[in-house]
Amino acid sequence: MVTDPIADMLARIRNALVARHDFTEMPASNLKVAVAEVLKKEGYVGGYEVRADGPRKMMKINLAYTKEREPTIMGLQRISKPGLRVYAAQREIPRVYGGLGVAILSTPEGVMTGKEARRRGVGGEVLCYVW
Repeated sequence: MVTDPIADMLARIRNALVARHDFTEMPASNLKVAVAEVLKKEGYVGGYEVRADGPRKMMKINLAYTKEREPTIMGLQRISKPGLRVYAAQREIPRVYGGLGVAILSTPEGVMTGKEARRRGVGGEVLCYVW
């Protein structure tokens, strides 16, 4: 049993990038799919697909690389953890590496980037940073 599914997802992506795999697989959940959608929109991953393997769903994330086979994701950092939740109001949403990275937030309007949350005027739980 995994106590922090988002941290597990980020670790699987990080490990697959270090090993230069083309994809990584993990158990799927609605929150993981929403985070993968944000990563896809921002161009950090090539895509994802959810499929049913028997009674549970699995998610396959296709990783993105540059032409020189360098990963598009330089770093992933989990911010809000089960033992210490981190919330940010609309005015307190952090900028990652001066705008070069993205903060992924879980807001009442869904999972989105910090930039989009600022634009919509909502705050929420800061899930992770990606750069």
